[in-house]
Amino acid sequence: MESDLSIGSLILGASFLVKLVMVLLFAASVISWGVIFSKRSYLKKAREQIAVFENEFWSCKDLTVLYERVTANDLPKTAGLALIFEAGFGEFVRLRKQGGIEAIEILDGCERSMKISLSKELETLESDLPTLATIGSVSPYVGLLGTVWGIMNSFQALGNVHQATLAMVAPGISEALVATAMGLFAAIPAVVAFNRYSTAIDQIYGRSELFIEEFLAIIRRQAKE
Repeated sequence: MESDLSIGSLILGASFLVKLVMVLLFAASVISWGVIFSKRSYLKKAREQIAVFENEFWSCKDLTVLYERVTANDLPKTAGLALIFEAGFGEFVRLRKQGGIEAIEILDGCERSMKISLSKELETLESDLPTLATIGSVSPYVGLLGTVWGIMNSFQALGNVHQATLAMVAPGISEALVATAMGLFAAIPAVVAFNRYSTAIDQIYGRSELFIEEFLAIIRRQAKE
């Protein structure tokens, strides 16, 4: 009688530990795809809001008006440059109202406020990336654990028979290799997404730093007036 080597049969016929490994890898894959779709949506939204704000910023002749629009939530600021601008210009207005403060101190205060805002934004952008990194790096080893355990069980079973055949070993080895396949299935999308999103976040960070430098140049002129 031929053994049923279908994927479903191999999973159902696996040992307890191999089944546990498969369940863990399936859960990791579900979590990974959830993070992938969520992060993809958030980064897309962030890029769109950056483009919108940059257009508003460079077309605006009065930064005070733009600041009022940002604080009134007329412009989206859940992600992107609007929060950085709000922090920097808000600090600029506050320091100028105090009076008696040197221009260089005003610039330092604005830059410090924007850098803090950028750090918070970067922390938000990078959230969940460690999850992808962990799944991508650990899943193959978890799958390998299931594979090794399954192969060990197969060879231990051979010790109880006088004549070993391929048909006796094939089911056990096949179910063990399913664990490796599931580990790779969980790991590969996570690694690809991690690399892609890390690059996108680096681009957003570089774009934000460039905006800070350009905005400080504008503030420098206004602080001297």
